[in-house]
Amino acid sequence: MSDRRYNSATALFSLLALAAVNNASAADLSIIPAKASKPPADLPLFLVTDNRVTFSYIFSGTDPGVWSRRPDGSISGKTEKQVYSFTHFDIWAYGTNFFTISMFKSGRNDPASPCVAPGVSITGGAADCAGASEVYGLFRSTFGWNEIFNTKAFTVGPLNNISFEVGMDANTDNTFLAPAKRDVVAGLQFAFDLPYKGYFNVAPLAYWEFSNHNAFTQCGLFGPGVAGVTCLGDGNTSYKPTWAIETNYYMNLGFLPESMQFFSISGRAGWYGSKGDQSSPLVGLGIGSNSTATKIEFNSEPIRLTFDASKAVWGAKYSHLVDVWVAYRYWQNKFGLDHNASPGVCTIAGTGQSTNSCTESSLYSGITVKF
Repeated sequence: MSDRRYNSATALFSLLALAAVNNASAADLSIIPAKASKPPADLPLFLVTDNRVTFSYIFSGTDPGVWSRRPDGSISGKTEKQVYSFTHFDIWAYGTNFFTISMFKSGRNDPASPCVAPGVSITGGAADCAGASEVYGLFRSTFGWNEIFNTKAFTVGPLNNISFEVGMDANTDNTFLAPAKRDVVAGLQFAFDLPYKGYFNVAPLAYWEFSNHNAFTQCGLFGPGVAGVTCLGDGNTSYKPTWAIETNYYMNLGFLPESMQFFSISGRAGWYGSKGDQSSPLVGLGIGSNSTATKIEFNSEPIRLTFDASKAVWGAKYSHLVDVWVAYRYWQNKFGLDHNASPGVCTIAGTGQSTNSCTESSLYSGITVKF
């Protein structure tokens, strides 16, 4: 399954955006042309460009439907994940662009194909499969109203700007399920100032996940089936458009003594509306604990504490060249799956016992290098 939406990327966006703005003086930003025409020749197209690589570790991640039994009979739905990421952020005359691509390497409790569960192949026989690998990419772009309309009317009190926002996510994964998610988002972003050169962004968005592969619903796995009635010909699930709210914040801990001003906090939270049945366009099955309907998804990293190691060692000139950070992640109804239902995924079919795989609560840590 995909480690979707933001993960390390969105929380890092907060840090990159603020660092980028700090590198451009207030005077520089005030003269950004705001009408829809080519910037003056003496103003570079990209005011700031920031590229970083990150290695991080999720200590107890989850993937819906992936679980095993411990020797004492209890259920383990946890799997550690190593994450390797490249992140790009830039500020240009009319807004910002953010792009990240990551590879997630899971432990053996989240096995690659042909295993459908740890130590079990699709035929039901024993198999020793390595942990799954996933590649996930996303981008978000904003277009500021102050810049587009050549005004400061959208800077009022703590409100810094209002922007149009668009974006897209895509992934591929080598599990037997073989998810291949494609989604688009579009809406607005409201940017607010926080103390100590910080800010808080909130973006109400329209969200449409228009394709995602599910091998278990594909015709041919459990017999020929009837495409569009009992199975999906290509295994691709279609969802209904829904709503989303994405937020993120960043703030230096400027109240600390000068000798300790190497720390900052950031975080993010996203809510995604129910998007129909998880097997859509097939007819859903059951009600209550047997329901396969999706639910509101909550994906968050409420706090990340970052230590500016390069500033501490080499001085302010090298600020945020090397960052070391630790964070907490909480993800309920992961990928929109109801953690109290979804038999065969979030619960064990027939018994209703939780697989502990559709809610994630984990420590998350890493190191980020700017180049």
